[in-house]
Amino acid sequence: MADQPIPAASRHETVSTHPRQLSVGNFPPPGTPIFHGFNRLGLWTLYMKEVRRFFKVQTQTIWAPAVTTLLYLVIFTLALGGGGRVVLGVPFASFVAPGLIAMGMVNNAFANSSFGLLVGKIQGTIVDYLMPPVSEAELLLALVSAAVTRAILVGLVLYGAMSFWPGIDLSIHHPWAVVWFGLMGSVLFALIGVLTSMWAEKFDHNAAVTNFIITPMAMLSGTFYVITRLTPLFRTISSFNPVFYVISGFRFGFLGQSDIGATNDAVLSGAAGLGVLNAVLALITYALLKAGWRIRS
Repeated sequence: MADQPIPAASRHETVSTHPRQLSVGNFPPPGTPIFHGFNRLGLWTLYMKEVRRFFKVQTQTIWAPAVTTLLYLVIFTLALGGGGRVVLGVPFASFVAPGLIAMGMVNNAFANSSFGLLVGKIQGTIVDYLMPPVSEAELLLALVSAAVTRAILVGLVLYGAMSFWPGIDLSIHHPWAVVWFGLMGSVLFALIGVLTSMWAEKFDHNAAVTNFIITPMAMLSGTFYVITRLTPLFRTISSFNPVFYVISGFRFGFLGQSDIGATNDAVLSGAAGLGVLNAVLALITYALLKAGWRIRS
């Protein structure tokens, strides 16, 4: 019997036998990404996963850090604010409050972003971050955004509590400075947290970065003092601490005064510097994520 021609419909359903081009109908070959553009759904899903992770234990992740920061306010106000002490033209309590809010925000941004990838490596669930159809840029954006969300929540809780504190005036003079330096400080520490989470192999490594890098940067940033009271050497060292600009710029937004100036023009240089630093650090973190540094075997 003569061979019959293959119908056109059947020809379109022919399965390729080439191992790198296996496809059926309109389905792409295995391993071919389906999302060719920006995966908004994947980004939102990963972001919500990270937010729900810390919000499920909000007593530890939001309220406890806020209470700890309020204890700093009590201790330093009683120890250094007696006798009607005035700093930068305002009572000491009003001087230190914005710095404590910013410090609480950046510390919690780091704590959140430094946990996800690290616990994934320790528990063997790192594939939950690497296998979903999201790019490295989307993964980084989700991790940083969730950390910034936690920082903002802690900042709002602290602002609300300190607003009722006796002797503290938290009137906002420059809203742009509060928003910019609050966000840039949170993003900076979120990126450092992602890098730490990639580098660390156990919780001791994370704790070492916290104790020897993050805490000194936060505590020696001018939160409780003005750097003009320091010796020239330590004043120079403070000028290389990015957290100093976060604290001073954030404080400028509330008081209209800061260590780096009392005008918008004086503070803008610090604002631009933080933006450039975050952009460079984001590119470095993205490149390391794309290369799978210490997260892919």
